Amino acid sequence: MARDVVLNAKMRRTGICGAAETVLVDKAAATELLPIVCTALLDAGCEIRGDESVRSIISRAKEATQEDWSTEYLDALVSIRVVDDIDAAVAHIRRYGSGHTESIVTSDAAAAEKFFRDVDSAIVLHNASTQFADGGEFGMGAEIGIATGRIHARGPVGADQLTSYKYVVRGSGQVRPV
Repeated sequence: MARDVVLNAKMRRTGICGAAETVLVDKAAATELLPIVCTALLDAGCEIRGDESVRSIISRAKEATQEDWSTEYLDALVSIRVVDDIDAAVAHIRRYGSGHTESIVTSDAAAAEKFFRDVDSAIVLHNASTQFADGGEFGMGAEIGIATGRIHARGPVGADQLTSYKYVVRGSGQVRPV
């Protein structure tokens, strides 16, 4: 599932706001998971920039720089980091994330709930591709813009104008068709 979700999230359409730009892998699963996910990405033509842990497992990965963790590539390029646990993943997202869309792939329901609770992004997904981050997919019709700010009101402001949303998506391996 992780291979399919990550491959779709990154490579379905690399130039959209919902394309995955950084992949975080729990160190407990890195040895098993990285070869599977990275081989699929590399075979699809994606360049991988990884931390030292990633590069020790994936020889074709290039060295990631500090800038890579917050870069929106909009291209067939992804940064990958091995993290100690869910708390380290959340801390990474808080520091480098855009506040737009984040996804977790896990069979651990408690980890998914923690992710939903602790990650402050407009869209959080469990076991589903970030490529679903689209107004049309959410039943809003044609998307006319993207906003990641916490306050969006302008002009007269009442309680309704102070409302912002966090969309929570629960999946079982869904990917968006090419």
